[in-house]
Amino acid sequence: MKLQKRQTLQKQRREYRVRNKVRAAGRHRLSIFRSNKHIYAQIIDDAAGKTLVSASTIEPSQRGDDANGSGTEAAATIGKLVAERALEQGIKQVAFDRGAYRYHGRVQALADAARAAGLDF
Repeated sequence: MKLQKRQTLQKQRREYRVRNKVRAAGRHRLSIFRSNKHIYAQIIDDAAGKTLVSASTIEPSQRGDDANGSGTEAAATIGKLVAERALEQGIKQVAFDRGAYRYHGRVQALADAARAAGLDF
């Protein structure tokens, strides 16, 4: 139990450290959440406290035949989708908030696809 509690505290500290740096940038924040089955991305305006754009693999339009949104291909699709929706809203510059996750695998695939689709971060 002590090990699990320590790991939770370490994760919270990592999230806090990353999010404070991102909020200091003064831009909208592209925040991601990664679960074992799905990946979620949203662009947040911290000043207003509102979500401006969101995309995830649980949306009916994003579900494929296998309904598994856990791969890097699904993450890349979500990155492209959130970037397209942001550009429609007139949002071009964001700060990437990876939370406590490493910039690796699905997180990196989402970020690279969002950059390729036109977001600047």
